[in-house]
Amino acid sequence: MSTDNGNTIKRRVFLQGASLVAAGLAFKPLRSRAAETEAQDFANGTRELVAYPQKRPLMRVTARPPHLETPFSVFNESVLTPNDAFFVRYHLANIPTSIDADNYQLQVKGLVDKPLSLSLAELKGLGKAVEVVAVNQCSGNSRGYGAPRVFGAQLGNGSVGNARWTGIPLKAVLEHAGVQAGAKQVTFRGLDHPVLPTTPEFIKALGIDLALSDEPMIAWAMNDADIPFLNGYPIKLIVPGYFGTYWVKHLSEIEVIDHTFEGYFMEKAYRVPDNDCQCGRLY
Repeated sequence: MSTDNGNTIKRRVFLQGASLVAAGLAFKPLRSRAAETEAQDFANGTRELVAYPQKRPLMRVTARPPHLETPFSVFNESVLTPNDAFFVRYHLANIPTSIDADNYQLQVKGLVDKPLSLSLAELKGLGKAVEVVAVNQCSGNSRGYGAPRVFGAQLGNGSVGNARWTGIPLKAVLEHAGVQAGAKQVTFRGLDHPVLPTTPEFIKALGIDLALSDEPMIAWAMNDADIPFLNGYPIKLIVPGYFGTYWVKHLSEIEVIDHTFEGYFMEKAYRVPDNDCQCGRLY
C-alpha cells in the first residue's frame, strides 16, 4: 500500500521563492538554467530548461500558464516518471498559487440525492484507497513533428508521463451522493480560471456509465507522495485510457447533469472528425 502524506502538510504554498506582478501571475522559477537548452528535431523546437517549484529543470513551452515538457532522457530512468520530472499543462492562466489543505472542499451537486461538501479527510474516509498505474498524455504530445505543421503548442515527445495514482474510485463518491434517475453526464471543474470573462471556463464531462465504472478515480497521491502542486494538488481526476485533458487538476466541483454538456472544451476543443481515420482535408 502507498504512504498517505495528505495529513502531513497543513498548507501547500506553490510560489515559495517566486514572484508575482501586478498584472496577474508571472512565474519566476526558483532555479533557471536558461543557458542550457534541449534541442528537438522540428522547427523552433529548442527549449530552455527551467526549474519551477517541486520540479527539476524541464523544457518550458510557455510561462503563463506554465507549460513544461519532460526531457526525453528522463524516460530511461524508470517505468514510473519521477514526480519532479512529470510534465505540466494548463489551459487557463489564472491558476492557484497556494492551497490550504485543511480547508479544501470538494463540492458534489446536481442530480444527486445528497449534495456534498467533502473535506480531504472526509473524501479519504469514504472507502478503501485504491491504486492504479496509468499513463497521462497530453493530446498534443508530439505535435511538433507533424507535417504539415499543425496548429497549437509545438510539443515534442515529453508531454506524457506514467505514475502510480492512489485515491478513491469516482463511483464511490457518486454513490455516496446518490445519483438520481435521468443522469446523463458528470462534469468536473478545477481551481484554474480564465483571466478574461470572455474566455471559457475549463470544464470536462464524462458519460454517466463511465463515471460509475471502476476505472475513474480521484487521486491524492502520485508515486506514493502528495501530487505535486503543478500536477493538481491536492486532488486530481484520473481517467485511465483517456487523454490528459480529462484529468482535471485541483478538482473542486463535480456536477451530475441530465443533458450533454456543451462547454467549449467538450463541444469545440479536442474534437476529431467522425470517420474511420478521424481525419479531414488539409485544404
